[in-house]
Amino acid sequence: MAFQDTIKTLVIITNVRHYEVSGKLYASGPYTLQIQPLADLFEKVLIAAPCQKGLPPSDCLPFANENILILPQKESGGRTFWEKFLLVVNVPRHVVELCRAMLKGDVIQVRCPCNLGLLGTILAPLFSKYLIANYAGQWNNFVGEPLSSRLERFILRSWWWRNGLVLVYGGGSNQPKQIIPFFASTMTAKQVQRGIEVASQKRFELPLQIVFVGRLVPPKGVEILLRAAGVLRKQNIPFQLSIVGDGPDRPRLESIVHQLDLVGLVHFVGPLPYEEVMGWYEKAHVLVLPTKTEGFPKVLVEAMCYGVVCVATDTGLISWMLKERGIVFPYGDVDALGAHLRCIMEDASMVQRLSKEASAWAKNYSIEGVRETLSRLFLERWNYSFLNEKDKDNLE
Repeated sequence: MAFQDTIKTLVIITNVRHYEVSGKLYASGPYTLQIQPLADLFEKVLIAAPCQKGLPPSDCLPFANENILILPQKESGGRTFWEKFLLVVNVPRHVVELCRAMLKGDVIQVRCPCNLGLLGTILAPLFSKYLIANYAGQWNNFVGEPLSSRLERFILRSWWWRNGLVLVYGGGSNQPKQIIPFFASTMTAKQVQRGIEVASQKRFELPLQIVFVGRLVPPKGVEILLRAAGVLRKQNIPFQLSIVGDGPDRPRLESIVHQLDLVGLVHFVGPLPYEEVMGWYEKAHVLVLPTKTEGFPKVLVEAMCYGVVCVATDTGLISWMLKERGIVFPYGDVDALGAHLRCIMEDASMVQRLSKEASAWAKNYSIEGVRETLSRLFLERWNYSFLNEKDKDNLE
């Protein structure tokens, strides 16, 4: 049976928590924006993922497409021994539910690394030849990475996924044919254009406006940023630090703010809808991402588009992203981060150069390009195109 005749339904396997309110489906803003272009390519998109009834957090967005439906999966996993034990106990149930979900799809997309993603990488080739894996983490090995992530990458590199498309951030040389470097942001073309306009008019004046955007969990390294802010305070450098996002580490971080006498200088904004985050990029001079590990952090692309000078750890693809258009430092090095922030205060010409170069690079990434890129990959790998003849001519 020809692929052309069977491509109607996409099944997505993911650990991302979804919320259902009055028949409307919600999920985190950036993730929602990544999924919606897929709904333009398929008649039906079925998402096998955890789902709970009730109001979503304020940083979530509703899915605009009515052809996106949820296939609820049991949520499991965590950091404690008991949570990990329950995860193992529930594996048979997860396998059965995922198999039921994948039977409904013509194309299967597995989003990883995550617990359901690991099972998906093992099971998906049993149900379809038309496979997509989105590996959003750091593709190369790193110290302290979970064994499950290494296993997922091993499976995705193997002959088991030889017919699939494995979209990764980076990849390096000597990779199997299914490994394809793939970069995209979640900004719309309109947001990109607005970013370019803001960047062209951005002025770096005191106090220095520093922003962090992300989930408040220990691997994101926000404590490192707070301690660097403490160094700036002791040196009487005027600044304001805004922390956009929420997470289980927030109470501990708020305690550190009091310990370092940073009250009034550090503001916890909380979770925001994706559109409102753009407004913080407009205000900011510097974005700091002191994370332990990352793949292709979209928050850097977003901030750079708005002319924000980005300072981040030299992990994953960050060094490549910020080469000659940002600043990197070793993870955990508070003194180095503080010195870079002080240098930004003192070297206006460097700051203007980095801001200009960052915006010029980041403007090439928008969510609209995802649809065309996926269509090109489908055409090259499976000789199938979602595009009409006019659009296909534009790709060539």
